[in-house]
Amino acid sequence: MSFHKPKAFLLENVKGLMNHEKGNTFRTILNNLTDLGYKVTYKILNARNFGLPQNRERVYIVGFLEHSIDFQFPTSFNKPTAVSDIIENNIDKKYTISDKLWNSHQERKEGNRSKGNGFGYSLVYKNSEYTSTLSARYYKDGSEILLYQENNNPRKLTPRECANLQGFPSNFKIIVSDNQSYKQFGNSVAVAVVREITKEIVKLLERVKF
Repeated sequence: MSFHKPKAFLLENVKGLMNHEKGNTFRTILNNLTDLGYKVTYKILNARNFGLPQNRERVYIVGFLEHSIDFQFPTSFNKPTAVSDIIENNIDKKYTISDKLWNSHQERKEGNRSKGNGFGYSLVYKNSEYTSTLSARYYKDGSEILLYQENNNPRKLTPRECANLQGFPSNFKIIVSDNQSYKQFGNSVAVAVVREITKEIVKLLERVKF
């Protein structure tokens, strides 16, 4: 079976990949891509620098078969963001966490604080600039992003708000359960970042004759 190599590629992963096994895993990936004939470059980019109110750092790897191409990663938008940009109105009460879960979150955070670490739930407000990173485990207890509610327990983001946080368009259809939605959006790329990178890739490819 013959293998047709694409003219360019884009890979994305958690930034911790760069330090896995003392950096050996990342070096192996780069070496293999280079051995396949690609000119490779990479950079850590944060979604909150591309118009999304989420502190989401990821390493992006781009490669071209044409070595004359000088790829530069897009620069940030420098656009102010706020959690209110992704919030829906008239939220179902089911997204407000229970007294039991809220107490558990607070007790766990206090216990961690007494041990000298900062692990625990993350509470954000509508006027916060950004949230912490949305992950696939969000469906479990929502602790990484809890939205403050006056005179009430905090609430989890809705699946649609998670879609907004990742930069999906408003007409993107969510046809699976809440739990599946949380898993899928938590594992997704930040659309706004990928869009800007791919625009640059396409622009450069259009200039080269293969």
